[in-house]
Amino acid sequence: MRYAICPLSVVPVRSGAQEKSEQITQILFGECVEVIDRRGKSWSKVHCLWDDTIGWVDSRQLMPISENTFAEVKNDFSYSLDLIHPVASGDNFIPVPLGARLPQFDGIQFELGTHNYTFSGQAVEPVALSHRPEMLLRIARKYLGAPQMKGGRSPLGIDAAGLIQNVFGMMGISLPRSADEQVFAGDSVDFAEQATAGDLAFFENRKGQVDHVGLILPEGEVLHVSGHTKIDQLDHYGAYERGKKSYIHKLRVIRRLPLETSSISDIPSNGNMPEESIQGHPELFGAKA
Repeated sequence: MRYAICPLSVVPVRSGAQEKSEQITQILFGECVEVIDRRGKSWSKVHCLWDDTIGWVDSRQLMPISENTFAEVKNDFSYSLDLIHPVASGDNFIPVPLGARLPQFDGIQFELGTHNYTFSGQAVEPVALSHRPEMLLRIARKYLGAPQMKGGRSPLGIDAAGLIQNVFGMMGISLPRSADEQVFAGDSVDFAEQATAGDLAFFENRKGQVDHVGLILPEGEVLHVSGHTKIDQLDHYGAYERGKKSYIHKLRVIRRLPLETSSISDIPSNGNMPEESIQGHPELFGAKA
């Protein structure tokens, strides 16, 4: 087995080959990994192909696929746009999260292994998202309220860098797994006042190390994961929590990735998603996130 696909909602990737090892990231339904080592029948060492993270996964939580199947599905899939929505195969239902991949989805169904699945939620092909930068903030806002979880990548538990990686990944921009690596992406913005919606704000800890990241919104706000996914004020000092009336993260630098940010900044927070290219029920996705 050289390649495998995730057949479950969310699968943890751990730092070691045991349950008590730290979760360093997660694999979402439909994502493929390269299997580079095995430890008995219980654990597989995997290479996460979207960001080069390497860790250990319970072998029972992966589905082996051939190199031919991997070649067919690695670039032929649609993203689920619902927070959580089931895929169905007969009486079997698997809840899949926002950002999960539906391999070779035809708008109604897809195959995974020997099973045919149907999906009645909202889905979109990656090429449609990469040409719609205005969807960046819409998708990011759907994570609001998601609890903080170290190594998490789903609406049921996510960390700051995981959220940014997910959202930009769906836009066709691959980012590393951690904030201290993501900070090298894009171009620097000299002053906070020059930031535009879609830029990334990176924050530092007391040791001066970058350890946190958030997505800049219009009107001087930042969406980030701090306890849960939320929106705080942003200025040249950092992220300011209105409820506590204090700064909770110190700003280090702002970076701009190659998106058409001018088309993002003009969108009101309650605007509608573009309906074309969205499979399922696009009118539902126009609701305020």
